[in-house]
Amino acid sequence: MPEVRLFGGLRDAVDGAELVQVEGTTIHELLQNLGQEYPHMRGRIGQGIAIAIDGVIYRDDWEQPIPEGAEVGLLARISGG
Repeated sequence: MPEVRLFGGLRDAVDGAELVQVEGTTIHELLQNLGQEYPHMRGRIGQGIAIAIDGVIYRDDWEQPIPEGAEVGLLARISGG
């Protein structure tokens, strides 16, 4: 089960936790399970989440596999212009 590190404003959606454990073998599965376990995360996920897996950031590749033992981090997307 991946251990997921949350950055910045995402922590308030998981009761202030920095780390949570969530089942998921792909980004899609992990986000789906995260939203089920922490309902406040659903809105954050809908606003856009970037996911780092072993230091590589993924934004829209929902079928990206999450390797066993990978370092996973979630951060809110930042809009730019």
